[in-house]
Amino acid sequence: MRKLTERHIVVATHNSGKLVEIRALLEPFGFKVTSASELGLPEPEETEDNFAGNARIKAHFAARESGLPALSDDSGIMVDALGGAPGVYTADWAETPNGRDFSMAMGKVWEALEAEDADEPRTARFVCTLCLAWPNGEDCLFEGKVGGRLVWPMRGSNGFGFDPMFLPDGKSQTFGEMDPAKKHAMSHRAEAFSEFVSALIDE
Repeated sequence: MRKLTERHIVVATHNSGKLVEIRALLEPFGFKVTSASELGLPEPEETEDNFAGNARIKAHFAARESGLPALSDDSGIMVDALGGAPGVYTADWAETPNGRDFSMAMGKVWEALEAEDADEPRTARFVCTLCLAWPNGEDCLFEGKVGGRLVWPMRGSNGFGFDPMFLPDGKSQTFGEMDPAKKHAMSHRAEAFSEFVSALIDE
């Protein structure tokens, strides 16, 4: 597998929370990190129905447009009692005419669980697929998962997305309550990133 020898990388995201997490994971390895939004790149349309497909769309677009290796993340929460929803449509559940509202999205998920009269514990998992693409069209994929259950009302103001309602297995704090460093060390994104480092980076 090709090693990532370049130390300037584009993170193919316009999500500030996701950028903070990925930058924190990359910078200890000496990477200069630039986001797609900082380069003024538009967001490509995500037309796939799976995490890997959408991660590839974002990474390849950013790599072609920037001429640099690009790392993308497609991730979401999968709720067992909802048949795996929201899944790849996690961000869509938060869409409003004025941008994304994840407090609203969390409320919608809980209402859907109540409507299903779902049994406790209401299990779920965060899934992350990372795609590293080079400008010549090569790519590699890495996946991470973390299991847990959903709680209500939401707890904590750290993190982003569905973090305040997700209680990881074996923990007493939601991702929204955890110190960011503690979450980064055990998250779905951290697991995928660990695979990425092992495969592509000479430490």
